[in-house]
Order: sequence, then structure tokens, then C-alpha cells
Amino acid sequence: MRLGVKLILGFLVVGLAGVALVAVIASRATENEFGRFMFDRHAESTLAQLRDYYVLHDGWDGVDVIAQAPFEVPAQAASQYGPPTGAITQTGGKYLAPTGTITLADARGVVVLAGPGFAPGISVPSTTLAGATAVQVDSQVVGWFIPPPEGFGRNPAELSFLNRTNRLLLVGALGGGSLSLLLGVLLTRTLTRPIRELTAASRAIASGDLDQNVPVRSRDELGELAAAFNQMSSDLARARDLRRQMTADIAHELRTPLSIILGQIDALDDGVVPPSAQAFDILREETGRLGRLVEELRILSMADAGELTLVRRLVQPRELLEQAQAAHQPLAAAKDVSIRLRASPDLPEAELDPDRLLQVLGNLLSNALRHAPAASEIELAAESRDAGIELTVRDAGPGIDAADLPHLFDRFYRTDKARQRESGGSGLGLAIAKAIVEVHGGRIWAESDPGQGTVMAIWLPTAPS
Repeated sequence: MRLGVKLILGFLVVGLAGVALVAVIASRATENEFGRFMFDRHAESTLAQLRDYYVLHDGWDGVDVIAQAPFEVPAQAASQYGPPTGAITQTGGKYLAPTGTITLADARGVVVLAGPGFAPGISVPSTTLAGATAVQVDSQVVGWFIPPPEGFGRNPAELSFLNRTNRLLLVGALGGGSLSLLLGVLLTRTLTRPIRELTAASRAIASGDLDQNVPVRSRDELGELAAAFNQMSSDLARARDLRRQMTADIAHELRTPLSIILGQIDALDDGVVPPSAQAFDILREETGRLGRLVEELRILSMADAGELTLVRRLVQPRELLEQAQAAHQPLAAAKDVSIRLRASPDLPEAELDPDRLLQVLGNLLSNALRHAPAASEIELAAESRDAGIELTVRDAGPGIDAADLPHLFDRFYRTDKARQRESGGSGLGLAIAKAIVEVHGGRIWAESDPGQGTVMAIWLPTAPS
């Protein structure tokens, strides 16, 4: 059974149950209130007759045979209260009391007209008299009227009124059920429409079409689900594009050194190039490039799988920067660039893998030296920040466009699209740096403005995460 049908049936059942419950309660309440009203009315009518009987007969003598001896009720009482119900009948303006249905006791509480549960001549208990109605003549209590437990019955007019009321309640219940069905259909269509759209888009994604977006029609849970689906679809499409681009980049990175190696081997084999130290240096260099690329890809795959291991030990941040400075000092001197160190010697030690962090700092320094102009300065700095250590590499290069900053740590991403790979590396260095820093529980980011240089920052916790 489809969800829409289930929802419609659910709305219908709930609506019908609610309407039926209200109708039953309303019917019971109407009948009870109407019965109470009619009971009070007939009780007043019977009291009026009893008072008239007492006045006419100057007592209760013969009241036990009132059914066989009709008595007259004054016209005013008849017009005010109407004819009694139940066993009372009308005979030419005279009314018979409902003998056998009511109980009447005299002023002393002795039964003179026995109803259900009573016998003539017995005394009515005081607890019963407390709930009885006094029959008064000239403000004097002359008897006690005890209504029948089951009431005075229903005459045809009263029954007709109750039947009409019940029919109206039934019509209202049917109308309410129809309205519940109509609202259920409308609400179901509104609720299931986003679900149908999500289902169709999911099937399209399953078939390979990742460029799917569904409209966000509300701000409730369904709207949040649609927004999350759109985000997932966008992420999948971006991951697909990145995978395709990475595959193309890897193929290109491998093709260039392989082409050089194969060309050099063919030249050596054909005798075009004589075997020499220079020829073998070219082969060694290109083979080394292949080896470095394979190693970088291996590091990234290990990081993706969560298998990048660290050999941690306590390290002084200043010592780490000094090693990085010393390793790149010859290249900096060759480019007429100075590397300045700014770090306090009393910084807290951090537990990390120094070899991995030197690899990260080496990549950042290589990038800074590649872009730093002659006679400029690169600053290596370390300071305590946010319960950790922040390491920065600042250069005075041309800076990075704001559009490139979010992608700076993507694999094979280059800010200079025209730069050759021979001079620019594989494009994996910053991606590897990000993976190593994140394995340490830290984060890495770049801050730059065009023409203002670039700051590469690393934050590392002082305690292992």
C-alpha cells in the first residue's frame, strides 16, 4: 500500500473516530440534560397536582387510589406545567397521578402513596427524606414527594425531539467525516509531493545522473531533507568531477616522465644518443619523479583510509622551525631570499611526528621560495594560541586570488593554470600537508591578498588528539 493511501486512511480514521466520539458525547449529554430538564418540569407539575389534591381533600386520604379517582387541576397549573407524562392520563380536564411511579409521604415521613421500593404505612428513612422534595401548602410542609428513580418516562413529543437531535448529530458526523477525507487527501498530496520528488531524484542519481536538485518547498523537516539531499547531490557531483580531474591529472603526471624515459631509452637503443652520464641522469631524474608521485599518492590513499601512522615524540616547536630553515637556506640564498625565524625558546613542547611535520614545513617553504621575489624575506614563526601551537610561513610574493583560496588544498589544484608541472611540482604537496596536519588533530589554512603576500598557518594541539 502506498504512503499516500496510508496517510489518507489514517486521516480518515482519526477524523471519523474524533467525530464519532464527539457525536456520542453530544448525544449522551443532550439526552441527559434534556431528561434532567423534563424531569424537573414533570416534578413541578406533579407537585402542583399533589398540592391541589391536598387542598381539595384537606389531607392525603384516598391518595393511594388516585388512579381510580381522577381529580381536577386548576387551569393555571395545567397551562403552566402541561399534562403529566407516564401513567397519567387526561379525562376532560382532570388528570390522574402516575400511581406506582412516585412515592408520597405525609409530613411525618409515613408513606401514603407507595412507589418502587416502598410500601404503604412504613416510615421513610431520614437519609431518603433529605433528598426528597417538600410539598408545601401555605408555607407549611404537608408531605414529602420522592420522584421515581427512572424518571417520568418520555412522551411522543419528547422522543421526537431526541430523535431529531440525534439525526442532526449523525448528519454532522457524516459531514465531519467527509471533511476529514477531503482534508486528508489535500494534506497527503502536500506531504507526499516532496517525497515523490526525492524518490525520482534518488533514482536518477542511482542511474548515474548526479546533477539533481529538488525544490525546497517548506522550512520543516521535509524542507530540511530536501536541502540535505541537494547538498548531497552537489557533493556527489563535485566528488565525481574531482575524481575525473584527479584521474586525468594522474594520467598526465605519469605520462610526462614515462614519455621522457621511453624516449630516452629509444634514443639510447637506436644509437641516436650515446650512453653518457647526462643521459642516465635524465633517466634517474624522471624515474625519481615517478617514484615521488607514487609515494605522494600512497600517502594520500593512506590518509583517506585512516592508515597514515605517526611516530610521535615531544618536540620543541622552535627546533622544528630551525631544522626547516637550515634545510632550505641554500636554496633561499641562491634566490637572494632570506629566511627569518621568529619563535620563543620557551614555547611548550608538542607531541607530534617531527618527520611528517618537517615534510609539511618543507612543502610550505618550497612554495614560498618559488613565489618570493629577490631580496625579499620569508618569516618562519611559532607562538602559543588556543591551547596549542600555531606555526606560520609568511612570504612577500604576489599573493593568491580569493577565488583560489578555498581550493588551495585540493589535489592537483594549481593557482597558476599556465605553470608547467616540470617547474611547479605535482600539485599534491598542499593536499598531503593538509592530510598530515589533520592526522595530528590540527588544521591548516591560507590567508592572502593579491599583491600582499601569503601566510600559510598551521595549528597543532599541544596534547595528542
